[in-house]
Amino acid sequence: MEGDDVDDVDMVAVDMVAAETNESVPELDDMKKRLKEMEDEAAALLEMQAKVEKEMGSVQDPSASTAASQANREEVDSRSVFVGNVDYLCTPEEVQQHFQACGTINRVTIRSDKYGQPKGYAYVEFLESVAVQEALLLNESELHGRQLKVTVKRTNLPGMKQFRARRPNPYMGFPPRGAPMPPYLFSPYGYGYPI
Repeated sequence: MEGDDVDDVDMVAVDMVAAETNESVPELDDMKKRLKEMEDEAAALLEMQAKVEKEMGSVQDPSASTAASQANREEVDSRSVFVGNVDYLCTPEEVQQHFQACGTINRVTIRSDKYGQPKGYAYVEFLESVAVQEALLLNESELHGRQLKVTVKRTNLPGMKQFRARRPNPYMGFPPRGAPMPPYLFSPYGYGYPI
């Protein structure tokens, strides 16, 4: 009798496993179909991307694109001037009118801080590089009662940040390591108070 019970339990377990596999087979087939669709779609996207890159001719390494952008930046900077000591109330239109006689102006940029307040200098970009020499003649000319300083705009080189050491302030924070502490000018505990 006990052997019959064990056989019945084994038979029920086999039936449950078969039922689970029968139920999971359609789900597994669905998952396989979706996976196949995704793989086909990814292959199509890669093929389209390769086709577009071939048409655009943009298959380049990143260093070539940075060199091209650096060359473009240098070309734009060769047509630009730096204008210092610009009045804070001066608008780009007024700066443009001041430099209009030099040549055709592409852009006037007055730099401002994070609060939107002007920093006191501007950049003027001309259409042709000949206008830069004319603009340099306007050095020490007046605009809004201030003498402008006009120089050729320099090109910033990436990675060439200049190190500027800071002087320690003896009144702020901790003194630098190894520096002697100054003697107290006054006694920190007072001079004795009457009791």
